[in-house]
Amino acid sequence: MHIGILEDEITQQEMYRLWFNVAGFSYDFFATTQAFTEALRTQKYDILIIDWMVPNGNGVDVLIWIRENIGWDIPVIFITAKEAEPDIVSALKAGADDYVVKPAKNYELMARIESLARRAKPLQVLNFGDYRVDRHRRCIEVDGKAVELTQKEFELVCHMFQSPGVLLSRVFLLEKLWGLNADVDTRTIDTHVSRIRRKLDIGPKHGWQIFPVYGWGYRIEKVDKIPE
Repeated sequence: MHIGILEDEITQQEMYRLWFNVAGFSYDFFATTQAFTEALRTQKYDILIIDWMVPNGNGVDVLIWIRENIGWDIPVIFITAKEAEPDIVSALKAGADDYVVKPAKNYELMARIESLARRAKPLQVLNFGDYRVDRHRRCIEVDGKAVELTQKEFELVCHMFQSPGVLLSRVFLLEKLWGLNADVDTRTIDTHVSRIRRKLDIGPKHGWQIFPVYGWGYRIEKVDKIPE
């Protein structure tokens, strides 16, 4: 398991180093938010650990950036001395998967990491008729041809295809893809649905149909395939 860690305190780094070496984990430490976010643009990690109070920023802002730019697939654990309930709530609402108050305990932390890792290993390649979704490469193919999508368009397609027949509200999709603190409105969802419908040519030709539900959201369903 490869872990990215945003933590500037040397004593904390040494503690994690000792624990993770014994557990057989590989890891990279970052002491500033800038170094951390720059690395995340090119490096892939199985789990991220973030401290709240770090130089040049704070962990919540970094977490919001991760969810907006990297996505929601990678698990994030907050490990911090801040233990007030409003702080915990704000981190979880921003997209944290778990929250640990310092001082962290070795075996408890290992158990939390392993639990999140198990939940974060969905099938990497999913097939939906004419559509092939490669989560690892973040690529979608239609009849074997790759279609270029933005990060948010890709995540929206994944959410919809993995919930066939389920009515997904605009608010739910907005929170899942942009987070609770995002400064966007529900019309953003309409725009993205329109784009993916056009880019992926979603319709009876490929055996799928997106149905809008007025004032609520969208539902994708498998339909009879009608060749053009």
